[in-house]
Amino acid sequence: MNELGYRRLDVYQAALELNVLVERLANALPRGNHELADQARRAAMSVVLNLAEGAGEFSPGEKARFYRIARRSATECSAAMDIMRANELVAILPLDEADVLSDRVIAMITKLILRTDPKISR
Repeated sequence: MNELGYRRLDVYQAALELNVLVERLANALPRGNHELADQARRAAMSVVLNLAEGAGEFSPGEKARFYRIARRSATECSAAMDIMRANELVAILPLDEADVLSDRVIAMITKLILRTDPKISR
C-alpha cells in the first residue's frame, strides 16, 4: 500500500500520539467534566485532521491556512490540559507527558507555517 504524504510527516505522527494521550486524559476526568473532555478531544482531533488537510493542499496559501488552524487547535488542546492541571483533575505524569508532546507539536507546526506561508518573508 502506498503511504499518503501526510502520514510520513513527523508532526502528523506526533499529533496522532497527542490525540491518544488527550483521549486517555479525557477518559480519566471525573464526572461533571464532560465539556472539558469534549473540548480537549475536539481540539486534539482538529490538529490531526487539519495537518492532513493542509498536507493535501497544493496552494501554499491554503496549505499554510490549514497549518495555522492546526496550530490554534494544538494551543487550545494545551490550554485544556492547563485547566486539568489547575483543577487537579487528572494524574500529573500523563499530563506532563502530554504537555511536552503538545509543546513539540506546536513548535513543529510553527515551522511548517513559516516554511509554507507565502505572506511570511524569509
